[in-house]
Amino acid sequence: MNFECITSLQKCPDQPGWEEGVLDKIIIEARVNELATRVGNPHVPFLPQEIIKDAKACYDAGAAVLHYHARTADGAPDHSPEFYLEANAGIRAQSDLLIHPTLGYVANDADARSRFAAVEAMMQSAETAPDFAPMDCGSVNVDWWNPEKGAYDTTDLIYKNSTATLMYFAERIDHYGLKPYLVSWNISFTRQIEQFLKMGVLRGPAYVCFCMTDEIIFAGHPGTEAGLDAHTTFLPKDFETVWTVVNYKGDLFQLTEKIIRQGGHISIGLGDYAYMDGARHMTNAEVIDKVVAQARSLGREPASAAETREILQMPKVKVAA
Repeated sequence: MNFECITSLQKCPDQPGWEEGVLDKIIIEARVNELATRVGNPHVPFLPQEIIKDAKACYDAGAAVLHYHARTADGAPDHSPEFYLEANAGIRAQSDLLIHPTLGYVANDADARSRFAAVEAMMQSAETAPDFAPMDCGSVNVDWWNPEKGAYDTTDLIYKNSTATLMYFAERIDHYGLKPYLVSWNISFTRQIEQFLKMGVLRGPAYVCFCMTDEIIFAGHPGTEAGLDAHTTFLPKDFETVWTVVNYKGDLFQLTEKIIRQGGHISIGLGDYAYMDGARHMTNAEVIDKVVAQARSLGREPASAAETREILQMPKVKVAA
């Protein structure tokens, strides 16, 4: 099966001119917990030491990037900076895995400075500094659908990211030499990214994450080939971009072959979906193993953390003076 390759940095492995080397490798990100509960999968890590252990297992399996959310022992969100400091330091002590934490929390009434405070705290030391900071480049309704009821459980949840807020995030991210992790829930987000590139608010290559949403939240494109094609069609044509794909509350494996063949990258884990192997609950590392095996079968090796830095042209992280 051949697909059109859609990226300004890479050629498609199915097309003449593809060169073996770093740029043909696939960046695999482990999304280990998000807000997932252990009802769906008992292997979801919550606490710092659980995340640290999972991080090493995913790294050994072939992940180059780790994304996590701070959680309490009962799975509730934990907004304390201390959580991130402990988790990041533990991850740093055991590998060169690239760290992509959440901003800390989503709140409609929080100002940009407050939302970025957790990252500011992490940047006080090289041992706790992340490598990425996320920017969800637009606003969207994120109410939760209950399929059993045939109705929404919530009706007023808005993930609000004003242009001013995003420009503040971009300035602070650039100040610290982090790589912006540009999340696009739909085409309007990608168009905002393009405007920021035109303004010089962002610099290429832009690392764009297409956030598909399948079963519970309908803010993103559906996790289908058509949903992905709609995203890639609107990638900025005049700027370098690298793209990865998430399927929040959906099975990303229904798209992974297409993503791999088109030169995209993969962000996946128990945070997004309760992956199973038959009747058995998979671990995050096993999910990464499955991605690596499929990528290799299609001619792409997993990128190491160092190779990921090269592909994304990541700057050197600068801790606070």
